[in-house]
Amino acid sequence: MDESPSVPESFDDPRITHQFCRRLPGPDGNLVLVGVVHDHPASVARVERVLERVDPETVALELPPVAVPLYRVYARDRADDATSPRFGGEMSAAIRAAPDADPVGIDAPNWSFLRRLVRRLVADRVSPGTARRVLASVGGATREALACRVAATLTHATSMTVVPGTQAEYDCVRDDPPERQAEHERAHVAGVQALLGSVDTEGTALSYRDDTRERCMIDRLEELRAEPGDVVAVVGVDHLERLATDLSS
Repeated sequence: MDESPSVPESFDDPRITHQFCRRLPGPDGNLVLVGVVHDHPASVARVERVLERVDPETVALELPPVAVPLYRVYARDRADDATSPRFGGEMSAAIRAAPDADPVGIDAPNWSFLRRLVRRLVADRVSPGTARRVLASVGGATREALACRVAATLTHATSMTVVPGTQAEYDCVRDDPPERQAEHERAHVAGVQALLGSVDTEGTALSYRDDTRERCMIDRLEELRAEPGDVVAVVGVDHLERLATDLSS
């Protein structure tokens, strides 16, 4: 891996391209960013293939730290089966594909995110309405994270597997050829980006929340890459460019 100029060039797989993978060399190891579309077969396969090649010390996941235990449970489910985990999509697939690595949640909500978000809202003197919408969205994300923690506890304590929320479904499945998966995923991403590009979110509750999330993820990844060993980060593809740019500067 160290001799390869980039991740995509070291694979013969249409699902692993510069659009979805970046390799950022560091003094004590490499940081490999893997962009994903939630639950998409191409993304799950990309994560698994990259982690088959890289032997990281840490797998950084776009999950709240409190949710990581649940995805570790999903990763162990049917661990002797050759197929991907039944639940948890690309995140549990990453944990299973790197059993010796330390899985770390780098996403909000967490205390660092909340402190930074409140400081920004106060410094920018946002309107009360915007502040309420920001805090309401954070409250929803916090409830989802806690639901994951409760689900992990119940799954550990009982014989049932608890799955909070719903899984995304696509007109594309794991058994489709890699070319078909890659084509479908690229079309999906292009459609979502076109839709988002037509909406002005500057100064909205969504922009405050997501910008603060990305800044916190960047800070956490900086901390992880300062430690010896390689780090593979699995993040939503919409965050990939910002993370790669800021972590390269």
